[in-house]
Amino acid sequence: MQVLLAILGFLLFVGLILVHEWGHYLAARRSGVEVEEFGLGLPPRAWGKKTKSGMLLSLNWLPLGGFVKLKGEHDSDREKGSFGATSFGGKTKILLAGVSMNLITGLVLLTLLAAVGIPKLINQETAGQSQFTLKSDERLISSQTMVYYIVPDSPAQAAGIAERDIIEVIASSSESRKITNGQDLKSATTHFAGQTVNITLKHGGQQKVVQAKLLSAAEVEASQKTAHPKPNLGVAPTSLEVVRYSWSAPVVAVGFTKQLIELTAKGLWHALEGLGSAIAGLATGNQAARQAGQTQASSQVAGPVAIMVAIWNSGSLGLNFLLMFVSIISLSLAFINLLPIPALDGGRLFVIGLARVLRVRLSAGVEELINGLGITLILLLAVLITVVDVRRFF
Repeated sequence: MQVLLAILGFLLFVGLILVHEWGHYLAARRSGVEVEEFGLGLPPRAWGKKTKSGMLLSLNWLPLGGFVKLKGEHDSDREKGSFGATSFGGKTKILLAGVSMNLITGLVLLTLLAAVGIPKLINQETAGQSQFTLKSDERLISSQTMVYYIVPDSPAQAAGIAERDIIEVIASSSESRKITNGQDLKSATTHFAGQTVNITLKHGGQQKVVQAKLLSAAEVEASQKTAHPKPNLGVAPTSLEVVRYSWSAPVVAVGFTKQLIELTAKGLWHALEGLGSAIAGLATGNQAARQAGQTQASSQVAGPVAIMVAIWNSGSLGLNFLLMFVSIISLSLAFINLLPIPALDGGRLFVIGLARVLRVRLSAGVEELINGLGITLILLLAVLITVVDVRRFF
């Protein structure tokens, strides 16, 4: 099941990019701009066929989304039916259409999830704040306890418990306790202190049972006086709750979107700070500064490797978590594409708008230079993040 959900997650991720490009396509057609090619996947081209409108519909070998090629994409182009020849309002609609499609997709997915069961992923452990909710209309559907940290040299480590394991049951020879949240875990490990217990775990859809000799109350108390205090079992848990709303589902979707955008902006700012430190460290030969910058940049944003790992992990938790992750990516794509970075939709709109205010016409060469600098910055950040992601996960 995890494999099937991971494949579905990848297809949905690719679909988000296609939805983005579909927005550009629709807006271009409505603005009278000719679409020369709509590509599924990225080149090299595997197959192509011209439609009745003259547009080339292509299938490409790299299954990473798609693209739309417009006639006369430079602002200086003035041929009829070109992007450059359309009005500033038309250009604005075309450039913002992809962002709008991702925003709408994310909101629709979140609204549906809120109505049938939305995971609560933002909490004090992961983000320093609680996920947006309306308690008066909230109904708990399910709750699981997942391990997100193992204390070194603890009973949990000795028993082979791993991060992302879900603890379902803790049982002694005479009784068992079901674990649904962190409080259940604390209560059970305190109750069974000093005993050897069987712990039922689930990871990636597979269930297993391990034995652990819990620390006694005296051992826990003695460890508190050392530099490395230990609890009875030695795990830091986080609750995986799924809740449902009725009339407030759209409100929850909008509130969560606002919260996510704020967290994304904060994380992106820290990532850019880290990238600046990494570049400065590389230029000056300061290895410590370079390494610190790389770590800061990569810890705030995810590259392709981290996204694929996240899709795999969310697939192991079920369809609700997978769709939640896809909706978060959709909203993040919308936000990031709005940023005034050359080559992104927001950056192109900013450059075109600035040229309009200054009453200057950008030549094709100048526009390509500006976009090229933006692409270089994006690729630099992507390579940096991918390298660190590979080291982190492999």
